[in-house]
Amino acid sequence: MKIAIASDHAGFELKTQIAAALRAEGHDVKDFGTESEESVDYPDFAEPAAREVAVGDAERGVLVCGSGVGVSIVANKVDGVRAVHAHDADEAAMSRQHNDTNVVTLGERTTSPEAAIEIVNAFLATEFEGGRHQKRVDKIALVEGHNTTEASAKEIYS
Repeated sequence: MKIAIASDHAGFELKTQIAAALRAEGHDVKDFGTESEESVDYPDFAEPAAREVAVGDAERGVLVCGSGVGVSIVANKVDGVRAVHAHDADEAAMSRQHNDTNVVTLGERTTSPEAAIEIVNAFLATEFEGGRHQKRVDKIALVEGHNTTEASAKEIYS
């Protein structure tokens, strides 16, 4: 699977460990930086990685900062991205099944490397269930401004 990954300085070490694990599992990982623990601004790295997912050049994204919250906010501002700040593997899997999330965010200060890899693996291994959940994902797209014809809005919200 092609995966976009990025972090700020506070998530650099965990990002590096996750990227190594993903590559060892055979995934194609594109690293959007940062490349050290020198202080940087997380939007500068989270946004390009999220856009890679939004345009379909990566199937999924993994973003890391100190708490995981900042990169989650940035990713969710990108049309076409549905990011989850997952605290455990069950939450990551449920977000894939029900919300078709395509980016997972993690906090280096709150997540051990072992737990992070477990979360990411669950996120990557779980498929979207579709069905009754598809209508909800379609409504998210409407909020983003996609599919905003009056007819499609009436169809989705009826």
